[in-house]
Amino acid sequence: MSAGTFAPAPGRASMRTIIGKQIRMELLLTARRGEAVVLAMGVPLLVLLGAGLTHATNLPTDDRLGFVVPGVLALTVMSTAFTGQAITTGYERSYGVLKRLGASPLTRPGLLLAKTAAVLVQIVLQVLFLGLVGFLVGWRPQFGELLPAAGVTVLAAAGYSGLALLLASVLKPETTTGAATLIYVLMLSAGGIMFAAPDLGTAGWFLLPLAAHAQAMRDTLMNGASVPLPIWLALATWAVVWLTAAARKFRWE
Repeated sequence: MSAGTFAPAPGRASMRTIIGKQIRMELLLTARRGEAVVLAMGVPLLVLLGAGLTHATNLPTDDRLGFVVPGVLALTVMSTAFTGQAITTGYERSYGVLKRLGASPLTRPGLLLAKTAAVLVQIVLQVLFLGLVGFLVGWRPQFGELLPAAGVTVLAAAGYSGLALLLASVLKPETTTGAATLIYVLMLSAGGIMFAAPDLGTAGWFLLPLAAHAQAMRDTLMNGASVPLPIWLALATWAVVWLTAAARKFRWE
C-alpha cells in the first residue's frame, strides 16, 4: 500500500493541541459546576451591590462605587484562581481524575498551564460581567490605565493559581477545602474590599496580595494613576514563587 494512504497519519497530537483541548475541557467542567460559579460570582456581586450602593460599611471616600468595584474585581480573581481552583483540583486528585490524566500525553507542566489558562479565560468573563454591573449602577472608571490594571490582574491570577495547585497537591481534599476557605475569608477581611485595608506598609503588599491587587485596581481605574512598584514586585513574587512550587510539588495522585 502506497505511502499516504492512511489519513490522518497515526501519532501523538502536538502539545499545543493537547493543552488546547485540556483548556476547553477545564472550561466545560467549570461551566457544569454550579457551586463554582456561585462562589466565583455570587459573593463578589453581593459585595459590589451591598457595599457599593449602601452605607453598610465606612469607606475612606465618598465615591463608594469607585472604591468598591475595583476591589470586587480583585476579589473575583481570587475567588476563581485560588479558592475555586484549589477545591476543584483537590477533589479531582482524590477521585483519580488527575491520575488518569497522568497516563495521557498531557505532561505535568501542560496540565498546570492548561488550568491556569482556563482560569484566566474565566476571569476575563467575570471581570467584564462585574464591570458591566458596576457601570450600570453608576461606576465610572478611568480607562486610561487599563493595560497596567490587566497586567497586575494576570500576575495576581498566576500567583493564586500556583498556590491553589500546590495546596491541592500536598493536602487531602477536605483539608484543601478548609485551608482555601480560611485563606479566602482572611484575605476578604483584611484585603480592603469593603473597607480600608490596614496600613502594613510595603510588607503588607507581600503578605496580602488581595489588598495589593485591590489597591492597584483603584490606582488605575479610580484615580487614573500608575501602579506603585512595590505592588508590581509583590504580585510578581507571588506568581513566581507559587507557580514554581506547584510545578515542583504537583502530584497526579
